[in-house]
Amino acid sequence: MARALPQLAGGVFLSDGGLETSLVFLDRIDLPHFAAFTLLEDELGRERLKSYYVPYLELCGETPGAGFVLETPTWRASSDWATLLGMDAARLRALNTLAAQLMCGMRSRWAPRLSGPMVVSGVIGPRGDGYIAQAPDSADLAADYHQPQAEALAAGGVDMLAAVTMTTSAEALGISMAAQRVGLPVAISFTVETDGRLPSGEALGDAIQRVDASAPPAYFAINCAHPTHFEQALPAGAPWTARIHGLRPNASMKSHAELDESTELDIGDPKDLAQRYRGLKGVLPRLNVLGGCCGTDWRHLRAMRDAWVGWQ
Repeated sequence: MARALPQLAGGVFLSDGGLETSLVFLDRIDLPHFAAFTLLEDELGRERLKSYYVPYLELCGETPGAGFVLETPTWRASSDWATLLGMDAARLRALNTLAAQLMCGMRSRWAPRLSGPMVVSGVIGPRGDGYIAQAPDSADLAADYHQPQAEALAAGGVDMLAAVTMTTSAEALGISMAAQRVGLPVAISFTVETDGRLPSGEALGDAIQRVDASAPPAYFAINCAHPTHFEQALPAGAPWTARIHGLRPNASMKSHAELDESTELDIGDPKDLAQRYRGLKGVLPRLNVLGGCCGTDWRHLRAMRDAWVGWQ
């Protein structure tokens, strides 16, 4: 049976920002196919990954009572992407397990410095592009495809899984099924277009309710979209909105298509983003896991933290 997660009991939990965009645009690190997990291949890369998380952990340490969700750099670490990178299944599994172990090691070092609990989350990304609804188009196929990564992350010691940037309810449901098979709780995080709908065209509420009806995750989240893209898709008082505990918004108001064509990082306005984030509390009564996605860094998370804690 999946274990209980401390973030479900309430309290504020921080997380990191846009890992891949920070590494590529701020640190000028080449990430083939946006695959941060390739940095696990050598000691220099592993140290670079660990240093990325430090400002966020320091921010959490400065926030009384706050917990932290420490997510693995494994968004692209599934078999189709590994094939594009020339990596075999054995190496892929080893790197997923190593990513989990690396984060567990960071928890051992940092947990004593935090006043809240620290949760290690194994990230699973979409089989296809994070901005386009692609295969697998059935929950069973998705479960079979993603289960090897779920097993490898579980072997490394993660506390939970997180399906991030989900573009269809079918794939999200499949990952929730895979999580049940390996006995781990999972957070399902959908992305939406500027109209508040998933790239598949599904309404956000419909997608959440479809997954909940068959293989309920621990909670849901929204990521890789600016609040202006989904505010209108969150009707006050709708029962399904109480299932959303996490947000990892983009810094930019641009659409996915516009971001895909961008050659420069759009960091948006951290203070405006933080205020919009805080303003969602009225329609998302369980929201308590605060993080960022594309274009965000520790500056955005600090602004979110300040706005959120000041309002609590």
